[in-house]
Amino acid sequence: MSIAIKTENLSKLYRLGIVSSKTISQDFNRFLARVSGKEDPYQKIGAVNDRLSNNGDLFVWALKDINLEINKGDIVGIIGKNGAGKSTLLKILSRVTSPTEGIVRVKGRIASLLEVGTGFHQELTGRENVYLNGSILGMTRIEIRKKFDEIVEFSGVGNYIDTPVKRYSSGMYVRLAFAVAAHLEQEILIVDEVFAGGDAEFQKRCMGKMQEISHDCGRTVLFVSHNMGAISNLCTSCVLLQNGMLKCSGKTQDVIPVYLNSGLQHASVAKFSEEKPDAFFREFRIVAGKDNNSVGEVDVRFPFSLNFEYHITNFVSGMSIAFSVYSGNGTKIFYSSARIEDLLEPDESRCGTHRHSAEIPGMFLAPGEYFVNISLQIENIQLFDFKESALRFTIVESGTNLHKFKGKDIGVVLTNFKWTACSEEK
Repeated sequence: MSIAIKTENLSKLYRLGIVSSKTISQDFNRFLARVSGKEDPYQKIGAVNDRLSNNGDLFVWALKDINLEINKGDIVGIIGKNGAGKSTLLKILSRVTSPTEGIVRVKGRIASLLEVGTGFHQELTGRENVYLNGSILGMTRIEIRKKFDEIVEFSGVGNYIDTPVKRYSSGMYVRLAFAVAAHLEQEILIVDEVFAGGDAEFQKRCMGKMQEISHDCGRTVLFVSHNMGAISNLCTSCVLLQNGMLKCSGKTQDVIPVYLNSGLQHASVAKFSEEKPDAFFREFRIVAGKDNNSVGEVDVRFPFSLNFEYHITNFVSGMSIAFSVYSGNGTKIFYSSARIEDLLEPDESRCGTHRHSAEIPGMFLAPGEYFVNISLQIENIQLFDFKESALRFTIVESGTNLHKFKGKDIGVVLTNFKWTACSEEK
């Protein structure tokens, strides 16, 4: 099978606090080390490559020794925690930035959707931006004209196609940008999860379109997402990055469990030290029982609570706190959010440290493993703080007859329906 993308020892080095990572003195030091057979004086910095602390080092390897082969027509998921190097890898493949070391070989033209409105000009209309974006992607005006009606129909912004895009909502931006990238006939489509803010119907259409261009057109798709359900349904293979290094790659069903079980805290309390400019989490814990004790295991029969401690430095109207609960295989079970203004007392200061909790009822989640993502945000607009896989917990079977069933027979949500005798028909 033909290889579409190949990387050999691909690495990207950044110097913290400045735009460029290269100086003459650093290049000279690396040259002297190389000719004298000594270790690269900057490579040792990436030995641990811990994103949580820099230990006074001025350098960080955003990527280190990435070796990949991606075949033509594959749909490949790129997964990993925030800061793992996913976006850096896509930017190098898209030629947005160059690698510090290593080789990249790409066979075919690339269409990239890395950020909302990539290649769009604020003052131009949607129509003008379709042609501009298509030209940036290497298409001729005739090729773009042939696809124009399909692009507009897919994006759903037909009524606003002659309106300057600066007046578009973020959702309209994403829909039009994805439509352009997906419909113009490039051999490789690279998509960062920029359409996560779109509605469910549009996300489904995006997934279907990526499957179509891979299976029917033989085009290669690289897809970054934190939604393991989407990765499982869409991608045939997966690449897992961790701290800028390749953790593993292979079949999707083999790689996802490695990701879900790496770095998860199977504990009752998670403490966070990183402070963000506007709002950030300080602590997250799972509590249960009359005394609200912190727990890592919860009896299926009884309710438990998710307790949040967070600090607001600069309150923004519409700010909310949210969480998502996932099953052990990465399927999202449910999501909940609450506006912070609604949680606070009328005379309570919006800024400062706050504590709130959300109660999960008993006999709701079936026995099994779960994990939680938490966020402070303005929904679909701005993300202030996000903790992926903040905690993992276990629902245990006790005092019920659920042990008689296998997990696949129970599902993940238990529902107490009302059962009654049917009245005789007359």
